[in-house]
Amino acid sequence: MKAVDEMPHGEFDYIRAWTSGRQSPSFLRASGVIQGIGDDAAVTDWTPGMQMVISCDTMVEEIHFKTVTIKDRDCGYKAMAAAISDLAAMGANPKFALVSVSMPKGSEERRLQDMYSGLYECADRWGVAIVGGDTTASVSGISLTVTVIGEVEAGKALLRSSAKVGDVVFVTGFPGRSAAGLDFLLGQNKDSRQWEAIPPGLTRLIEAHCRPVPQVKAGRLLQELGVCHALNDISDGLASEAWEIVEASGLGIDLIEDRIPLAEELLAYARQKGKDPIDFVLYGGEDYELIGTMPAGRALETQIAFKDAGLTMHIIGYVNGDHRSVMLAQSNGALVPVPKHGYNHFGKE
Repeated sequence: MKAVDEMPHGEFDYIRAWTSGRQSPSFLRASGVIQGIGDDAAVTDWTPGMQMVISCDTMVEEIHFKTVTIKDRDCGYKAMAAAISDLAAMGANPKFALVSVSMPKGSEERRLQDMYSGLYECADRWGVAIVGGDTTASVSGISLTVTVIGEVEAGKALLRSSAKVGDVVFVTGFPGRSAAGLDFLLGQNKDSRQWEAIPPGLTRLIEAHCRPVPQVKAGRLLQELGVCHALNDISDGLASEAWEIVEASGLGIDLIEDRIPLAEELLAYARQKGKDPIDFVLYGGEDYELIGTMPAGRALETQIAFKDAGLTMHIIGYVNGDHRSVMLAQSNGALVPVPKHGYNHFGKE
């Protein structure tokens, strides 16, 4: 396998090799792209009456991913999904993306090809046009940065700062599976190119970690129903994201342990490992499900709308105006503080 510094290419040759022909001219035109990759900057049309929603996400080798925890194609897919998820949490539609990659000399060209295949696969799934980016050298490790630009009806973006007393707290899907999948892969400690057949009971956990699904459809449904007050995506664990809503809204959240959804595959893995499944949910992350608040009186109709749309939503607590923290009502009746931690780049080890 040839390394990139051994290939007879410059920066623009790499860009052409990784991006050319990935998305059709007709798709780009339909997406509003006037000028895409190939000039100093992209030019796009914009929808009247809509506001831009912009987010940026970075994945760095050995910090966010390792060759023992994810395949290169899945890494590209996940980098795009993570950025799209931020827009889902605003109730926005993703439209355009910029992709920047930094790589050290000696990187295998196939690795970058595979990552770009994953990036485009995810972008195509959610109708996102990749319109530019950058390519640079790095001292060590591959780094992927994805900027996603979307749109939401003017004045209708969903914010984490809008929780209200009397709201219930909800979560989409089944958080915690990604963290359990990562736990298994780290314990296995095998290069992803040499993974053996994954036991059937673990497949969903691995998929949850390597191929997360940004909840764009759920975010749009919440925005369209007009029921959601605060909203956040679960990138660093349920506890961390609940705390972000608390701090932004100036109100407390009480979670009810018995109402937090636990997938069967998560329960089975936790039993096998002798671990508490709720820890994977609270302190794991990278699920890219949504946590939010809404008026209690609108919860039932919203759950029905979610079911009709093929989506899952669970009521897991309520907003409390008597404190400014996150508490957990345990199965034994005790009400205990939920520590403010999840994944933190600059936290203590």
